[in-house]
Amino acid sequence: MARNAEKAMTALARFRQAQLEEGKVKERRPFLASECNELPKAEKWRRQITGEISKKVAQIQNAGLGEFRIRDLNDEINKLLREKGHWEYRIKELGGPDYARIGPKMLDHEGKEVPGNRGYKYFGAAKDLPGVRELFETEPLPPPRKTRAELMKDIDAEYYGYRDEDDGILEPLEQEREKKVIAEAVEKWKMEREARLARGEEEEEEENIYAVHKEESDEEGGKEREGEDGQ
Repeated sequence: MARNAEKAMTALARFRQAQLEEGKVKERRPFLASECNELPKAEKWRRQITGEISKKVAQIQNAGLGEFRIRDLNDEINKLLREKGHWEYRIKELGGPDYARIGPKMLDHEGKEVPGNRGYKYFGAAKDLPGVRELFETEPLPPPRKTRAELMKDIDAEYYGYRDEDDGILEPLEQEREKKVIAEAVEKWKMEREARLARGEEEEEEENIYAVHKEESDEEGGKEREGEDGQ
């Protein structure tokens, strides 16, 4: 008896459902937007797709769904976005508004524009998946290069070292260093000279660069006499 009662209730439920749906044929969305030739229906399918996108965008905000489910949801959202684009193009062909131009931008739950790469966009928790976050990390901009005029603006006589001695500090230091270098050079020369004398080497006579040889003086005197005769 209990089994028969359950069957009767099941049959009654199916009959009641058939009565409610009598005269209502569920129309499926066309696979291709080009198959629709009526503007109101095209608008209807676009609204339907927009609702599906909103539901999935709300679901993908939950990071606890797992990496694979988040990736699947993100793929489904991008597929619906492409389909919505086809319907918007078809609506424009049928004389409707251009939603691609006047429609709002796709924003995330924070109100920021959804980032993407080559048309593929990432929503919600998909932006924090491994390998995705690195796509949107922007490198710091290099410092702006100065123009030639800006570089020359700070160049003056001090840049070239013309004012190094004005403070009276550098010149005494240079003189002191010069004396030290000369003293070191003289000491080195004396040590080398003593070493040569100790080895028994004859000291070479240093050439006097200021000495005037007799031949040179005669040639110079002849040139002067020739110049006087010419005058």
